[in-house]
Amino acid sequence: MTSERAQAAHGGEYRQFLPDLSIPRFTTMKEQDAHVYSEAFKKGGIPPWLHGLYMHWLELLKEPFKGVTNDGTVKPGLFQLQDEGIPIQQIVEATNAVLSSLDEAQSSKIKLHIDSPEWRTWSNPEFLLSDKGIRLDELSEDLRSKVMAVLKATLSPEGYEKAVGAMRINGFLGELVESPKVMNEFSYNFVLFGEPSETTPWGFSFYGHHLCLNIFFYKTQIVVSPWFTGAEPNIIDDGPYKGTRILEAEEKLGLQLMQSLTPDQQSRAQTFKQMKDPAMPHGRWNHDDQRHLCGAYRDNRVVPYEGILVSAMTTEQQLLVVAILEQYLLYLPQPARDIRLESYKTWLPETYFSWIGGYGDADPFYYRIQSPVVIVEFDHHSGVFLTNEDPAKFHIHTLLRTPNAGDYGMALRPLIPGRRQEYLWEG
Repeated sequence: MTSERAQAAHGGEYRQFLPDLSIPRFTTMKEQDAHVYSEAFKKGGIPPWLHGLYMHWLELLKEPFKGVTNDGTVKPGLFQLQDEGIPIQQIVEATNAVLSSLDEAQSSKIKLHIDSPEWRTWSNPEFLLSDKGIRLDELSEDLRSKVMAVLKATLSPEGYEKAVGAMRINGFLGELVESPKVMNEFSYNFVLFGEPSETTPWGFSFYGHHLCLNIFFYKTQIVVSPWFTGAEPNIIDDGPYKGTRILEAEEKLGLQLMQSLTPDQQSRAQTFKQMKDPAMPHGRWNHDDQRHLCGAYRDNRVVPYEGILVSAMTTEQQLLVVAILEQYLLYLPQPARDIRLESYKTWLPETYFSWIGGYGDADPFYYRIQSPVVIVEFDHHSGVFLTNEDPAKFHIHTLLRTPNAGDYGMALRPLIPGRRQEYLWEG
């Protein structure tokens, strides 16, 4: 690895990859607001590969919801209604405070039906592809603070800090490329599904560039899935939020686990040696998701198990797997997190760990942990706004899915008294 690539891989030298802001991509982006920018993208598509991906996403959305599976068949009976101790009264009160502060136009946009298929139209690029609800950078400071109070009441303190960190890094990127109208700390949409309630199901989606949270409530139970969190760069090195960094623990623990395996285990876990490997089948890598399999609009993807079984690992290695999963549960309030983690542990005999790329200290990599009840992915990306052609440790994408129809609380909905005993989204 060259000295330049080694520095890039470590994540601290992203500034050598700052783009030329005089090219049309950035001069145009600087002049447009988020809505004009999005409409121009939908009509013409720059870059064309991303526009092509978006058109493919629209086709995927036509499919009835099934959920991510490992073999195309949804396994029933994996999830149950339960008390998870979330502060539902505080969450409802915070949400009602938002609703009481809206004007007529905002009120007409923010609420969708609990079973609306628009749950599935979140996306993580900076393009505002689905303009639902209210956009935080278009609100008064008071109303924006009330929306953030909903997020704060819902998430754990450390989960809220992580979300705010992602938002601030997004704002920092907008400053780096001089396009704050499109990317800023509050370039996120907030939309409700159903009526805020302590006794009936409802939820919300909070989404934008590098942060997408889909949250379903029923009484004191919560589902935060699917979610996506990313950062480019993954650290703020200047300005009022200097020192902000996210996704460091997920990176460190993943590498620690891979390096702790025996050579034989490493060989079986490593599905591809290169991040863009010639041995990859068609479609295993794409420009946007790169190695991710479960990103936006991939609600029904079949993701076969790969790698090695966690149950074949040592106790110490299994503890590292659990530590990684706990990081991916950080958004959940502590009682719900503890319950979910115990559930994940019961499935360790059917949990797989897989890896792409090298596993030296400086190597970028991808990993996935997958069982019948959870999928988490971690990926180092090449540049989207920065110019690094190779994956680097300063651009990270992470996500969590709940397979077998667990996303969006769909597997729970038929269990709720009075609900239809079938999946409700027909595309």
